[in-house]
Amino acid sequence: MELLSVPRSLLSSCCNNVTLLGIFLTVFVLVYDFMKRRKKWSRYPPGPTSLPFFGNMLQIDFKNLPSCFTQMSKKFGNIFSLQLGWLNLIVLNGFEVMKEALVVKSEDIADRPPVAFHEKLGYVQGLVMMKYGHAWKDLRRFSMSTLRDFGLGKKTLEERVMEEAKYLCSMFEAKEGQPFDARYLLHDSVSKVIASMTFGDHFQYDGQKLQKLLYLLNENMELGTGTWSKILNFVPCLRHVPGPHQKLIQCIHDLFGFIKEIIREHKESWDPAQKRDYIDAFLEEIEKAKEDSESNFKEATLVAITSDLFAAGTETTAITLRWALLLMILYPDIQSRVHEEIDRVIGRDRRPVMQDQVDMPFTNAVIHEIQRYGDIIPMGLPHFSYRDTEIQGFFIPKGMTIFINLSSVLKDETYWEEPHRFYPEHFLDAEGQFVKREAFMPFSAGRRVCLGEQLARMELFIFFTTLMQCFTFLVPENQPRPREDPVYAFMYSPHPYEICAKLR
Repeated sequence: MELLSVPRSLLSSCCNNVTLLGIFLTVFVLVYDFMKRRKKWSRYPPGPTSLPFFGNMLQIDFKNLPSCFTQMSKKFGNIFSLQLGWLNLIVLNGFEVMKEALVVKSEDIADRPPVAFHEKLGYVQGLVMMKYGHAWKDLRRFSMSTLRDFGLGKKTLEERVMEEAKYLCSMFEAKEGQPFDARYLLHDSVSKVIASMTFGDHFQYDGQKLQKLLYLLNENMELGTGTWSKILNFVPCLRHVPGPHQKLIQCIHDLFGFIKEIIREHKESWDPAQKRDYIDAFLEEIEKAKEDSESNFKEATLVAITSDLFAAGTETTAITLRWALLLMILYPDIQSRVHEEIDRVIGRDRRPVMQDQVDMPFTNAVIHEIQRYGDIIPMGLPHFSYRDTEIQGFFIPKGMTIFINLSSVLKDETYWEEPHRFYPEHFLDAEGQFVKREAFMPFSAGRRVCLGEQLARMELFIFFTTLMQCFTFLVPENQPRPREDPVYAFMYSPHPYEICAKLR
């Protein structure tokens, strides 16, 4: 009996030690978590109480961030703070806040947060997500200048858009009034415009290659805005683990690999005396700087920027045109007024040109309202504070991730008369003349304003007026009224729908 008493006491002692160790570790982890989550700045924006380890993750509706943040702003104010795990971030809402942040304090929040996942895969960032600084300024300046050289803001590009709009009309006419989904036709036509500037005539005789690029782009947009991309950015080491996220990784490799192949073909036929497109112009800069190890012009950067330009120049404009056709069939009275103005100003025989815009205030107002109401990129892209700053009296420390809720600006209830209604009169004065509105920020604003804004404005006007000149758009017979609410996946896009295009 005495022999058995010793092991029991030792066992009891061990259990006590394990219990004490467990308590110590639990307290240590909780204290460490508290220290990581505590706010160490005065005048820091308020926000909801965060939970240990999770922060505010369980309080956020990731299926519709813009709506979730707008609701939160009603409780915590137009500037509030959140935590995702141990990551601190700030959310900006409303026109007055955004005006100060994006315009007055533009450089203060012009940086971008690091994208650890892409960096671990070995890819540099393009202009969209590149860190703010000398390299970004140099490359953006070059890109703007080069795009102007290849037609941006010139009659030659306008004629290219007019040509694609005419071709699109012929595709619609070939449907002979039968129901069809215009999504892929719109993407195809819009993509050819930016492709002509970026890739030159590379796709002129090979439609299959353009379709492959569009497919890879679409796959990257869908997978890259999903849950796995967010998880991989927080835990990039998961890229080595098998699982469904490998499809996203493979898609990124395929897209960049495809663009690398196009660049290789350009290099084989490159003539320094004749620049055909953006890639040729960039290759010339690489050649000039080949002895400069500090140069910003490298082939990896060209791959990333080319991907950015093609994606930005295709997706947003094509989705806006999908909203345009949807809203025209849902609001036939507005469609009739657009038809009347087109007939009066342009007629049926001459094709629309940008110069017509000034004489078409109602059509111009409708296009702007489609952008406002469609709210294509409701959250913009995340910003990162470049230096310590203040917005509306709140302190924003350097290195803080900042979400800009552009949807809260385009639908600001204190600014717009009918924020949640399709109402072209937002952009018309009492005499029916077009008026600009300060809170119209579909392209964002400030240092990070969309590089392709001028091209997008031209495309929207010419594509829209050309289609409206040729067709009356209708809901197909025996089909229910299409849904007007959006699908959210980084961008707000319409639910799938069909139209009938009746030749006028």
